[in-house]
Amino acid sequence: MKRSELLLVEKYLRRKFGNNAIILKEQKDGSCEVLIDDEFIGVLFRDEEDGELSYAFNMAILDIDLEEDTTINIPK
Repeated sequence: MKRSELLLVEKYLRRKFGNNAIILKEQKDGSCEVLIDDEFIGVLFRDEEDGELSYAFNMAILDIDLEEDTTINIPK
């Protein structure tokens, strides 16, 4: 992924999630680590197929990272 492309996607993610602390760090395999401050939150992949370009953001959420919040009302 070119640096200019990486910066465009980073800017999009910051705007979309309302968080200027989002940072993309390119990896040797062409993917990018997605960080908030220094915390790893996921991986971004570039996909170019049939002349169309897209980006896939993958984030795994571990059950141990979830905190039960009793203020959230989940409809039954």
